[in-house]
Amino acid sequence: MKILFVADVFGAPGRRAIESRLPSLRQELAADFCIVNGENAASGRGITAKLADKLLASGADVVTLGNWVWGQQGFAPYLSGTDRVLRPANLSPQTPGTGLAVHDGVAVINLLGIFALQPFENPFLAADRLVEEARRTTPIVIVDFHAEATSEKVALARYLDGRVTAVLGTHTHVQTSDARVLAGGTAAITDAGMTGPHDSVIGSDEHNALKRFLTGMPTRLEPATRDVRIEGALVECNTDGRATSCTAVRVEID
Repeated sequence: MKILFVADVFGAPGRRAIESRLPSLRQELAADFCIVNGENAASGRGITAKLADKLLASGADVVTLGNWVWGQQGFAPYLSGTDRVLRPANLSPQTPGTGLAVHDGVAVINLLGIFALQPFENPFLAADRLVEEARRTTPIVIVDFHAEATSEKVALARYLDGRVTAVLGTHTHVQTSDARVLAGGTAAITDAGMTGPHDSVIGSDEHNALKRFLTGMPTRLEPATRDVRIEGALVECNTDGRATSCTAVRVEID
């Protein structure tokens, strides 16, 4: 099986890239299943029900989120009625939605890292419970680990090696050059990158981002527009859930 993972979709440029290119990209890569992280789809902060539906209609089988899950007002009720859009599983159990779903023989788990993000539950302990639950249904388990620290993302991949098919890092928007398959058969990449404008400061227009750094004053960040790319990872695995390859994906959009 080939599983395409598309990293953080950022603002309108990232959404347009998905809508125009994802269907043909799935065909070119012969991807059997596609996961899209939609964390920043709404102007770089959160997502709406309408935008989530558009990502699904464009070829995503499952949409994962992250620390901006509540970034858009009125989104919470949508999560109560779907298991195609996941919020981090280690948020409070009192919040709507789920962080684990199984579709077409693939289990997807969404987790939030500890450092600087302060989830309700430790992601390592949550992973033990969620992976056990997922493997009762399927051996193919993909983890989107939305985390700030590279050390934390590397550590979780090591911790779950041999128990899941892949641990794919998101959140920092800069694709790392360490796509690999660990000794136990788990594919991993520390950060799968960003789908959106790369002539930017991790998606945002550089002028306002620099103003914030130079003055320390609150400044509204707006999505940039140039050098749009789709980034992510392609994972191949056997029917037993063991990964056989993990390749970084980077596609230029005209």
